[in-house]
Amino acid sequence: MYTIFSPILASDSGLLYAFSHSDLLGQLICIVLFIFSIFTWIVMVNKYCGMRKLEEANNRFLKVFREKRSPLSLNESSNLAYCPLAAVYLAAKNRIEAFHLVDRATGTRRALSDAELEIVKSNVEQTIEDQLVKLDKSMIFLQTAVSASPFLGLFGTVWGITIAFTNLASQGKADISTLAPGVSGALLTTVIALIVAIPSLVGYNIITAAIRKMTVQLDNFAEEFHSRLKIEQLDSIAAASDGQQY
Repeated sequence: MYTIFSPILASDSGLLYAFSHSDLLGQLICIVLFIFSIFTWIVMVNKYCGMRKLEEANNRFLKVFREKRSPLSLNESSNLAYCPLAAVYLAAKNRIEAFHLVDRATGTRRALSDAELEIVKSNVEQTIEDQLVKLDKSMIFLQTAVSASPFLGLFGTVWGITIAFTNLASQGKADISTLAPGVSGALLTTVIALIVAIPSLVGYNIITAAIRKMTVQLDNFAEEFHSRLKIEQLDSIAAASDGQQY
């Protein structure tokens, strides 16, 4: 075990050897990639934990919403934690309340008209788009890490190998002891770039799948909410028709 890892741990060999024999540009690329890796992990962990919390809050909200008889019985004082579904619901409810459906004289609430239902539906779709923009926040950073890191590492490798062969030609000695330091330093940038890109790709795919799942949940909730409003409208029309018959 010591024999396997000793080249990496030794101060005069392994990664430290490669870094110390890189030129200034190669070392700068390695440092930039290392810092990039730290920020990438911070973004991935925060984003993943945030998505888990939003998913749990969405499930709690959906459970409470389905337990209510009326689709408009929830309000901001219902002790509901913030989540995309709650934001969509409250935006739609505020729009509905702006229609002044409640008769001040009798205290009864009339049903939404078809035009009002379309306005509410449009408002819900707009709010969903706003929530998706919030969910996509920071994803451009991960996508950049996935795309740019390998190219940055490749650039450092090509540059380092070019410098190594240039030094080899200037010294006039074609042996491994002359070529190895420059090549090892050049390949180090590719190694670090892959260390950044591979976890970023995995994290990006996991978070993207979670966002896609939440997008479907938002669309399904919008359809369910609209359907319950439509059913309430039809029930109100049917009740009014029965009242007129009597």
